[in-house]
Amino acid sequence: MALQEELEQQGVWLFRYRGTLPIIILLIGLALYFYTSLHPELFLIQDTQIKNYYLIFCIAISLLGQYIRAYTVGYTPPNTSGRNVARQVADTLNTTGIYSTVRHPLYVGNFFMWWGPALMTENIWFNVAFILFYWVYYERIMFAEEQFLRRKFGEVYVKWSEHTPAFIPSFKNFVKPNREFSWKKVLKKEKNGFAAIFIIFFLFDAGANLLQGSYEFNIYLTVACIASIVLYIILKLLKKSKLLAE
Repeated sequence: MALQEELEQQGVWLFRYRGTLPIIILLIGLALYFYTSLHPELFLIQDTQIKNYYLIFCIAISLLGQYIRAYTVGYTPPNTSGRNVARQVADTLNTTGIYSTVRHPLYVGNFFMWWGPALMTENIWFNVAFILFYWVYYERIMFAEEQFLRRKFGEVYVKWSEHTPAFIPSFKNFVKPNREFSWKKVLKKEKNGFAAIFIIFFLFDAGANLLQGSYEFNIYLTVACIASIVLYIILKLLKKSKLLAE
């Protein structure tokens, strides 16, 4: 099998499990954080006040990723930029809005969402490994997606891709979105990610405290975690009742 076909085949397989395989990295990060919590001298940051600011910074990184995803999804037409796992779907080619600055904005968003928890470990080598893993992992998915789009949209796709970066945005050719922003679509599609952010950070905090024999959980994280779960349940019920239908 030629390398091009092999990379595409790998990308198609990884595309189907792109929402589950990174959980392995998260579990490794949690285990590393819990181990370091039992040996706190290993943490890079020792000052309590600075540590609180660093926690806010890590959460902000993840929320930046969620914002990028929400902005992307809110402006995209149906049957594009979705959470489908069985196969690639693209009824139209997105070339305006954030897609005029970068070809894979959802994966840019995913990177920041996952990097926030990775930064919590305060381990330089783990973060280097995370970035390398993410690049190799998503490079193949992006390759498979682009092969699909090239075959479907031909020269239109080629011309757009020639002046639009794959992963690092460039705003010099920004084109205003040609659709109105849909809050319904964002609430329907992105409720999982928003809840996951606060649940994950709560697990870091609560797990470390329990291992140290403490029940002094971060009150702000606890409230945010509970609120995000309640919001998720509400949105789930609204989706089932068709109130979030586009």
